[in-house]
Amino acid sequence: MANETATGITTAPSGFTNTTATNVVTTAQPSFIESILNKIPLPRWALIAIVVAIGLVLLLFLICIIKCCCCRKKHKKKEKVNLANINGSSTTTSLVQPDMEDIECGLEDEKRGQLQYSLEYDFRSQEMKVGVKQAANLKAMDSGGTSDPYVVVYLTSDMRKKFETKVYRKTLNPVFNDSFIFQIPQAEVAESTLVMQVYDFNRFSKHDIIGEMRLPLADIDLQHVIEQWHELTVASKIEQERLGEICFSLRYVPSTSKLTVVILEAKKLKRMDAHGLSDPYVKVQLILNKKKWKKKKTSVKKSTLSPYFNEAFGFDVPFNLIQNVDLVISVWDHDKVTKDDQIGKVFLGCRATGNQLRHWSDMLANPRRPVAQWHSLQPVEEVDKTVGLKTRFKLPLPKS
Repeated sequence: MANETATGITTAPSGFTNTTATNVVTTAQPSFIESILNKIPLPRWALIAIVVAIGLVLLLFLICIIKCCCCRKKHKKKEKVNLANINGSSTTTSLVQPDMEDIECGLEDEKRGQLQYSLEYDFRSQEMKVGVKQAANLKAMDSGGTSDPYVVVYLTSDMRKKFETKVYRKTLNPVFNDSFIFQIPQAEVAESTLVMQVYDFNRFSKHDIIGEMRLPLADIDLQHVIEQWHELTVASKIEQERLGEICFSLRYVPSTSKLTVVILEAKKLKRMDAHGLSDPYVKVQLILNKKKWKKKKTSVKKSTLSPYFNEAFGFDVPFNLIQNVDLVISVWDHDKVTKDDQIGKVFLGCRATGNQLRHWSDMLANPRRPVAQWHSLQPVEEVDKTVGLKTRFKLPLPKS
């Protein structure tokens, strides 16, 4: 008691807890998102439902985008594969311009009519009789819905000799009943193709081709007379006439400046005479700086399309000029009465291309060794234009 009165402080007895003491409550600050949610006058479950709905919409939108992209990739891949199957290879042209192919295919699929023909071969006389019977359902080429058809017939082994039927006016079903005789040796039958082209006659413009049929004679049994119908197709591009082939060897010796040309043989030459043969010989000519320099020729082989020569010619060509020399090989048909006709040509040299350049290069790469090779004859005009011969002398212009 003395202590209590002295200090005025009452000390609680040991083990006693003051339950009447003031309670201290600590409250955490609300987060930014919770403060925003508290401002929205909606219950908490409604806000959660809205968020879930928005999430589902975004997920569906994303799935649609991915699906569309995948479908486009698959479509492009399929299109490329299809184009590759059609053309054999996925070329750039086919991928860039598929519409042009569709147009061409549409033209080829268009019906052009049918042609009835007959075929008979006489093994004794080696003559082929070709009959042009009739045509049916021809394509209309004129504005009035008709055509003026006629037929051109030839063999690819001798394209000089072509026959034509009469022109039949304003009809799509003409009856020709014409026949033509071709002289063709039995040995050449298998290498030839019979071509019949149906044209529409135009008086004041170029004749239009309606269609054609091509019949490889190697696929035909000529032991029997043939008469049948054939579907007309789109006419192929103009084919280059076969002039024949020639084989010769070249040999150059730099130490002696000697160029040796050996004309060995030729085959399948173009027919130049009325009886279906030729009298061929070969000219060998050297061109220096686009000017005629030296020339020689073989003997004439009578009545043959596959002559054998085996004749050698030597030329002196210094090594410093060999790069400027063109070698021109030309095959001629000899005529006693008229002027000789050229069948075809081929030229070699450093300005040549293809097999001709390869043959010339092989000769230079293998000095003192003869190099032989076959070459296809080319049209005379094309070779002359490529060689570009210059005249040696210029004729004086007449004084006015």
